[in-house]
Amino acid sequence: MSETQFKKIADYLWEMDPVGGMSVPGRIYASDKLMELVRSEKSPDQVANVACLPGIVDYSLAMPDIHWGYGFPIGGVAAFDVETGVISPGGVGYDINCGVRLMRTDLFVRDVELKIKDIIRQLARDVPTGVGSSGAIPKLSRGEEKQLLIKGAAWAVERGYGKKEDLDYIEDNGRMKLADPSFVSELALKRGLAQVGTLGSGNHFIEIGQVVEIYRPEMARVFDLQVDQIVVMIHTGSRGFGYQICDDYVKRLLKAANKYGINLPDRQLACAPVKSSEGQEYLASMACAANYAWVNRQVIMALVEKALARSLKMAEPQLGLKLIYDVCHNIAKIEDHEINGRKIKVCVHRKGATRAFPPRHPLVPADYQEVGQPVLVPGDMGRSSFLCVGTDEAMKHTFGSTCHGAGRVASRSQMIKRLKGQDLFKQMADRGVFVMAKSNRSLAEEMPQAYKDVTDVVNVMELAGISKKVAKFKPLGVIKG
Repeated sequence: MSETQFKKIADYLWEMDPVGGMSVPGRIYASDKLMELVRSEKSPDQVANVACLPGIVDYSLAMPDIHWGYGFPIGGVAAFDVETGVISPGGVGYDINCGVRLMRTDLFVRDVELKIKDIIRQLARDVPTGVGSSGAIPKLSRGEEKQLLIKGAAWAVERGYGKKEDLDYIEDNGRMKLADPSFVSELALKRGLAQVGTLGSGNHFIEIGQVVEIYRPEMARVFDLQVDQIVVMIHTGSRGFGYQICDDYVKRLLKAANKYGINLPDRQLACAPVKSSEGQEYLASMACAANYAWVNRQVIMALVEKALARSLKMAEPQLGLKLIYDVCHNIAKIEDHEINGRKIKVCVHRKGATRAFPPRHPLVPADYQEVGQPVLVPGDMGRSSFLCVGTDEAMKHTFGSTCHGAGRVASRSQMIKRLKGQDLFKQMADRGVFVMAKSNRSLAEEMPQAYKDVTDVVNVMELAGISKKVAKFKPLGVIKG
């Protein structure tokens, strides 16, 4: 049970005044129902710990999908003044640029309902999944890998994976310009050589979904979506490459914190000043991992298109597959935000949180300028997922950030123990979802009861004015990592 005390200050907002080493308040967005879940574990303590780090501005924030994480809570958001603040690998996470990609198609339920099993089986053949998976594309040379890390998604497009216009619909156009492979360890480079175009394990997935509800028809038209249409969602990140970068720099920045006299409330909050050599080298390496993840999702999208066409016996252009957007939800970025009436540069950490920029923001794609940046919020594989958009209120109150998913309520080990001996594939089929996974054990870790209901999470952010719902998707078939 968390000892950290948050009081309700608005219908969907809870706050803790600074105590101890906190220099700013802690804030959690949640309904009464979700806050009861949050209070049952120690993630609120992590919100308070983040508020103790040097240079933090305004608040240490958490979204309604908050749960326990490494250092920062998952669902955590914090911004640090680049002149006086720090950067922390624990505020990004081990799966750097874990993110979501959403594609629309010209297909409708009637086109696929009798072929879902064929589609999912073909996807499982064409996209490598599981721990240590490899072999989606020919193994890279070290020189090619470094070009990939610098160029990001454009590297994949240049090699025939997708189209040039895809880049317009990827956060940062699929490339962080800070990337510098010279700061990446040999072990990380080695781990990344064979894993491009692979889904990985854990909560990563490819989902074939159906649009079941439209909340804002005028916005849905901008995204070319309608009820019963088929969409595809990809959720994965930077694989072993990003994991190794995080592991390397947690150790290095722990030493840096001691070097710069930073008093850490938790060793997992290892950090260094943003402007220090250690901080800048982590940023450059993290950007390499971010670019790797965008390449990974770009390649997987191309593999998905081929698998769909093959399983449906259609030509690829007939599918009408088009990228709506690709967002990351484990990242740190240097951004301009207005703090106390003045615009300053801050390093925004979003760990299990999604950027949610408003209409007319210069970083929102031209086609979406009037509606705002798409926000992709996957739920568990048995309920639903959402397309939302960012708002002006998000820029005022959350550094342009919102939720990223459902948020766990049970650990993987708890789920394996709880569901031992049950036929989980049948349980999912009874829900109307055909699932393929490596094993019953790996499926147990990701069953719907392991998660909050994503509808509750998304509704909190809508009612708080932070993001707006556009469309709801129901899963029909899923591949789990």
